[in-house]
This record gives sequence, C-alpha cells and structure tokens, in this order.
Amino acid sequence: MEGVQRPEDRPDIIIRVFNMKLKELLEDICKHGIFGTVLTYIYVIEFQKRGLPHAHILLTLDSESKIRTKDDIDKFVSAELPDPCTDLRLFQIVTKCMVHGPCGTININSPCMRDGQCCKSFPKQFKDDAEENVNGYLFIAEENI
Repeated sequence: MEGVQRPEDRPDIIIRVFNMKLKELLEDICKHGIFGTVLTYIYVIEFQKRGLPHAHILLTLDSESKIRTKDDIDKFVSAELPDPCTDLRLFQIVTKCMVHGPCGTININSPCMRDGQCCKSFPKQFKDDAEENVNGYLFIAEENI
C-alpha cells in the first residue's frame, strides 16, 4: 500500500501486537499474581467495527484475594488525565477518544442526546471514592469530565 496507513489497514500487525500484549497481561495476572491467586480464568476476544480487538477477561480469585472493600478497589483502580504540559499529544488522544462529551446544553447535537437529555446520564456528580450498594457489589467512582 502506498501513502499513510491506518491501523485498520494492517490487521496482521494489529492482531500480532494484541496477542503479545494479551499474553503478557495474562502472565502478569495469573503467574505473577498482581490481583492475588487466580483459581480459574476465561477470556473472549471481540473485534470492534474498525477491526480493532479487545478482550473480556473473567477471573476467579481465591477467597484471600477477592476484592471485597472500597480500599481493595483503590489498590488496583485509578484514573487520571495525562499532563498536557509534558505530553500534549497523549492528552489530546485521551480527551478525544476516551472522555464522554461535551453534551447537554453545551452541545445539544451530541450523538448521545435524546429528547434534550444525555442518554448516558451525563454530567454525573463527582465522587471521591467507590461506593457499595445494598447487595454488596462495588461501584467505581465516576468523574465528571
């Protein structure tokens, strides 16, 4: 092919890199125990519209390793935007591709708008911590960006 290629133009390279990264991730999780002792795991690979793959992974951890509290979540989950002063390109990519919005009165033509409301219930109120519901399931805090 001539000219500039996009990722979807090279599925051979995309899938090779994806498989290498997936193998390393599973090794970190299962052999190195970053979440604790894994008893079983299963995963499925799906391909998005542009042919880009992603994996859904289900782990069964031993009883000592199970994530049960908000503090357990905080050990493994965090989110922050890249610093635009030190890495402007990465900041632009993340805010364009991974952040919802703007929508609502700021942008009524956003694809998520239905009858004057965001169908994803944005903007959401900022929460500093994860929350537990009545069934004991944990929810990760969502930040309104």
